[in-house]
Amino acid sequence: MQTSNWKKKFESKVTSAALALRHIQSGNHVFIGTGCAQPQHLVNAMVEYCKGVSDVHVTHLLTMGSAPYVHERFRDRFRMNTFFIADNVRDALGSGIGDYTPMFLSDIPHQFETGRAPVDVALITVSPPDAGGLCSLGVSVDIVKAAAANAKYVIAQVNVNMPRTFGDSFLHVNDIDALVPCDEPIIEVEMPVATEELRKIGQNIARLVEDGSTIECGIGIIPQVMAEYLSGKKDLGIHTEMFGDWIIDLIEAGVVTGAKKTTNRGKVVASFCMGSKRLYDYIDNNAFFEFYPTEYVNDPFVISQHEKMVAINLGLEVDLTGQVCADSLGYQFYSGIGGQVDFIRGAARSRGGKPIIALPSTAKNGTISRVVPHLTEGAGVVTSRGDVHYVVTEFGVAYLHGKTIKQRVLAMIGIAHPKFRAELIQAAKANKYIYEDQIEINSEHALYPEELEAYDTLNDGTEIFFRPVKPADEQALSGMLYSLSPSSIRTRYMTSTMTFPHKDVQQLANVDYENNLAIVGTVPSVTGDEIVAIAQYFLDPKTRQAEVAFVVQDEWQKNGMGSLLLKYLTRIGRQRNIKEFYAKVLPTNKTMLAVFHNSGYRVSTEFDGDVYSLKFEL
Repeated sequence: MQTSNWKKKFESKVTSAALALRHIQSGNHVFIGTGCAQPQHLVNAMVEYCKGVSDVHVTHLLTMGSAPYVHERFRDRFRMNTFFIADNVRDALGSGIGDYTPMFLSDIPHQFETGRAPVDVALITVSPPDAGGLCSLGVSVDIVKAAAANAKYVIAQVNVNMPRTFGDSFLHVNDIDALVPCDEPIIEVEMPVATEELRKIGQNIARLVEDGSTIECGIGIIPQVMAEYLSGKKDLGIHTEMFGDWIIDLIEAGVVTGAKKTTNRGKVVASFCMGSKRLYDYIDNNAFFEFYPTEYVNDPFVISQHEKMVAINLGLEVDLTGQVCADSLGYQFYSGIGGQVDFIRGAARSRGGKPIIALPSTAKNGTISRVVPHLTEGAGVVTSRGDVHYVVTEFGVAYLHGKTIKQRVLAMIGIAHPKFRAELIQAAKANKYIYEDQIEINSEHALYPEELEAYDTLNDGTEIFFRPVKPADEQALSGMLYSLSPSSIRTRYMTSTMTFPHKDVQQLANVDYENNLAIVGTVPSVTGDEIVAIAQYFLDPKTRQAEVAFVVQDEWQKNGMGSLLLKYLTRIGRQRNIKEFYAKVLPTNKTMLAVFHNSGYRVSTEFDGDVYSLKFEL
């Protein structure tokens, strides 16, 4: 049987919206289907035909169509409560019309099951039933399936434009009380044009994604932008609350295959999607996609089963200690908790997982900082400082998990907008978060030179990441220096014993990147990037001559590290028109002498009986 003649087979359930909606009585709880699957015809008909009712409680997650029931003139008839605040109800909520229930998305279905969130009538959208009577929930399974399963009466708008999706996305007509045929376009969501700021955030996130990772993306343009920078990745998987058009190009480019997924291998798993007609046509009857209810997709245990799970969620502001506000602007509720904590915690428990909070560094056209000394009065914490791992802005990545307050504060200041860093440092000092003598460099002029970041390979094949030092590196640098053997301390500092107090080490970590530059060599570790080497130059801007110095952790010596560091510094020096490098080396430091003499430059050498003075022109 073709779906075109489904009405005849199920004619006993087919009715009009006006008749079906008579089942809504005063005091009832009415659920409206989610996102772009909102049954627009039923919603508009509810307002038109339910005129003799009062105190009807309308409940939903986020809906992307119109919300006429929140209009002031219907205030006595309808009371709105939402689990997530979308544009269509935000102003009404701010005016005191309606209510908001903050709740982890994974917990909402249980509210329906227990009756704590009662559903008398569910208004949903489905595809036409197939020959077996199965209707697909299409682009939104999420909490819709649980609401329909626990509703006393289910009214389904049957829309031929609803894609037929696979997974746990079907309802049998026997579980639907009224079928209301009405074909209308599925709501489309158009992404705004990405700014350069957002592109940089997307690029920074993409650098954290390894081949074989499974990805979750929250709502917004950042996932769309990030996808542009994943084109070189291999065998990515998708297990996400929702997705948009960004997924299509990654699949067609062979980037998203799901081949390395630990669970639901070879499938894109989601609970809903929002995008264009192109996306809806793409997922229609496409077995590569499987849609499941929220209680499965957002279960932190299920999420954690994926190795290399990367969860990307958005924040509105983050304080210096790592507390994330994602649902409110001060006292004004703006969005919702959604699935952020579900995925942050699930990814944290994943082997090799990376929970990420992303946000632009500023708001209101750059006039206020989103990285703040303390959250705005009234702002709620969605993700606690104990849950946060990675925070990403256009200025870089801060890794906070397991870090001290001092480390967190310096890392967060490092990814704040440079024009706000000085006041953030002052606030941190006032709150005793950091040392009172913490160096303050004019960040607007001493911008972190990301273009100097590079990968290289040691003689044994180990990949090393070279990057400019950051103020947040102070403790890592201290740890590296204290790990040096007495012989390494002597060859570098020409003394037998040495301590590395804060006042000295912070000089290494706080540089102006121009006359004073330090490059660290890092390798991945359980604490993030472990610093195993550092190279510095100190430039005299008048003579354009620079003294260079190197420190390599003992276990990383004699493997080509010194040669790579010198080559790296030399390349930077030539780009910056430095005329000459010079260094002082003890005669016992045969390795470093060899590094200079094998550099390919004409090195002049002088020996004063104690120390060699080396120099070469660039």
